Amino acid sequence: MKIHTVKVYPSKIKLSKKNQLAWKLAEISSDNAKLNKKSVEMAINRIIDNASVAVASLNRKSVISSREMALKHPKKYGATLFGVNSKKKFDCEWAAWANGTAVRELDFHDTFLAADYSHPGDNIPPLLAVAQQKKKSGIDLLRGIITAYEVQVNLVKGICLHKHKVDHIAHLGPSVAAGIGTMLRLNTNTIYQAIQQALHTTISTRQSRKGEISSWKAYAPAHAGKLAIEAVDRVMRGEGAPSPIYEGEDSVIARILDGKKALYKVPLPKKNEEKKAILETYTKEYSAEYQAQALIDIAKKLNKKIQNLNQIKKIDIYTSHHTHYVIGTGANDPQKMDPKASRETLDHSIMYIFAVALEDANWHHIKSYTKSRANKKSTIKIWKSIKTHEDKKWTRKYHDPNPKNKSFGAKVVVTLRNGKKIIEQLDKADAHPYGARPFVRKNYINKFLTLTKDIISKKESDRFLKTVKNLSKLKSGQLSKLNIELKSSNLKKNSKNGIF
Repeated sequence: MKIHTVKVYPSKIKLSKKNQLAWKLAEISSDNAKLNKKSVEMAINRIIDNASVAVASLNRKSVISSREMALKHPKKYGATLFGVNSKKKFDCEWAAWANGTAVRELDFHDTFLAADYSHPGDNIPPLLAVAQQKKKSGIDLLRGIITAYEVQVNLVKGICLHKHKVDHIAHLGPSVAAGIGTMLRLNTNTIYQAIQQALHTTISTRQSRKGEISSWKAYAPAHAGKLAIEAVDRVMRGEGAPSPIYEGEDSVIARILDGKKALYKVPLPKKNEEKKAILETYTKEYSAEYQAQALIDIAKKLNKKIQNLNQIKKIDIYTSHHTHYVIGTGANDPQKMDPKASRETLDHSIMYIFAVALEDANWHHIKSYTKSRANKKSTIKIWKSIKTHEDKKWTRKYHDPNPKNKSFGAKVVVTLRNGKKIIEQLDKADAHPYGARPFVRKNYINKFLTLTKDIISKKESDRFLKTVKNLSKLKSGQLSKLNIELKSSNLKKNSKNGIF
């Protein structure tokens, strides 16, 4: 692993390609390094994870709309759509759009947090769509996924976007472009141009994650993947990109991020070094913002300790800067305390999540977000009693470069009406790779079986799991087997028409 310094250069200094971050990302994307066995196994786990949450969301409004848009773009030798008969094929960018939205809708797939935030599993839908359309093999797909994770994770480690209210998909566009480049075995220069184009076109604000959070939160990563596919297509045809996109005088860094005096440190594997960044990422046991995972575990434990929840006077949560200011009371966002708020907003309110988990000693991806659940009087009472605080200790843990020490937990102090205090704290969610019971293959399979129960047949479930476990053996043109089908009558439709 090597640390690369990234800064802005004036236009009069012509920065060579080889000294640009985009080129360095392209170099590791084109190096054809040996695949790490654990990385391969984890990539398969994340394909299972993605399929779980995608199938569970197939009849949710945003997913229905994105699917119907994709259905208007058939292509004889294209890609498949989750839920739709695998014999039907569609343009890969629209398949990426529909499948990416399905994966993201429930906010229930994998995560990586460092200087910025990410859901690296968002890379998989566009890569799979392109792989299907280009008739790539299982190994090709795995190579692409592992590269995409490597690029996104290391960008997230080095460059903070949220400080400037830039959405984290700005790291996703480049990682998708890089992953596609690896998968299609494109040369370094082509990948370099595609990464730059993808970044240039995927800059957007974090208003999508604040205030009245809309369905765009689900669409945003799918859109980034779609744009990245287009970027790769253009540069394969000989087109160029704004350059240097990171270091230029009017670049993303200079004009949108830390400015002309910015200095970033981005770690990247050396040429031909095995890519292992995917092993640093973690999935969700519960369908809520990742910073809520450990707090749900804490709430479940406190449920057993507090005999009468009516006796709670107040709850103080001491946690990291991010948890406090983004999903806590530090956000100063009244929507996060509103029982009428959207599901998308509630899953970004640690106060709501903690209150429900404390009462129910459980969490459910649908039941925990219903209108009736959010409007329960006892829940609202607990909800309103919760206040979050940044504790520098937890912020330091959050940013610790050592994956074993990195923490997304909190200390919770419950004060009862009689003055008694009940304290519980947890560094990492139980399901975290370094938690009490880390997710392994059987947990991913169980998550799949739980979320897809009563949606797909046992036959289809067994077929998919058998296929994905043997992904590395799938030959060119066989990746459509990774699709999951439902009876067409079981797929809901949107009564409203659009342009397409």
